[in-house]
Amino acid sequence: MALTPDAARWISTFLEAQAAELNAARNTLLAYGRDLKDAADWLARRGSSFAAASQGLIEDYLVDCEAQGLSRATRARRLSSLRQLFRFAYDEGWRPDNPTLRLTGPGRAKRLPKTLAQDQVTALLTAATAVGRSEGDRLRNLCLLELLYATGMRVSELVSLPVQAARGDPAMILVRGKGDKERLVPLSRPARAALAVWLAHRDRAEEEARLARRIPPSRFLFPSDGAEGHLSRQVAHRLLKSIALQAGVDPGAVTPHRLRHAFATHLLQGGADLRSIQTLLGHADIATTEIYTHVLDDHLRDLVLDHHPLAQNTIPSRRRAKGS
Repeated sequence: MALTPDAARWISTFLEAQAAELNAARNTLLAYGRDLKDAADWLARRGSSFAAASQGLIEDYLVDCEAQGLSRATRARRLSSLRQLFRFAYDEGWRPDNPTLRLTGPGRAKRLPKTLAQDQVTALLTAATAVGRSEGDRLRNLCLLELLYATGMRVSELVSLPVQAARGDPAMILVRGKGDKERLVPLSRPARAALAVWLAHRDRAEEEARLARRIPPSRFLFPSDGAEGHLSRQVAHRLLKSIALQAGVDPGAVTPHRLRHAFATHLLQGGADLRSIQTLLGHADIATTEIYTHVLDDHLRDLVLDHHPLAQNTIPSRRRAKGS
């Protein structure tokens, strides 16, 4: 169903304000747009609109979302989108009230992040050297995988990384993340080595294209002929699936975000603290990072069973004090 002119104006003006004033990420804006279009369509079918919807009607919409079988996370996100829109509308004077002010959402089920074992990551890195139609593809794939695992970057951050950030064999890379916030992430020795080899090959290919076809050099580390000028998230996702097949790892268990989880999980297992991991991942709130503490459960249990004297099958006899 096509949006009414009024609904389209509300949504587009709201999204423009989010982009201009809050530096909202592109994916965030797309999610807002999808959620608000769905709500606008639902209201229009009931003869209402954003300008006229009451609290009760918004509640009915959320109940209908639940009846459709939408997950708690999706319903919570849709309510959040509506809250943001109506808060903006109230501030702009489009409405005298905010119908979402007293609404409570379903909340989000706190799920433990699925991750990859260290031996699975090792198998993926080995397989990456054999996946690709050309030497350049294989070098790019290995570099992509090494950087994802070594830094915990979001795949959108990595594929859009400027090539200048990787010049000069850097020990750390400056990453621009959500909300246009910047952070430094260190590179491991294998990641630096893979980066250097890929960069040398990339620069040669770019120079050949410039001389043969007068194509200007790309400003991205992972250039592509697509509209964005760099490798897309979707292509990176498919590449990981191909590498997983080669490695003998379940492709359904391998995604760029799983590698991000693996980065955090393996750091915790190695003794890193949550605050450091929060900084490396670019989490605004440490509560987001705390979900990774589940990985310590087995480690702490084994620590007690292996080292606490009362957990042993036999308790060492104490030395008798002198003179007893």
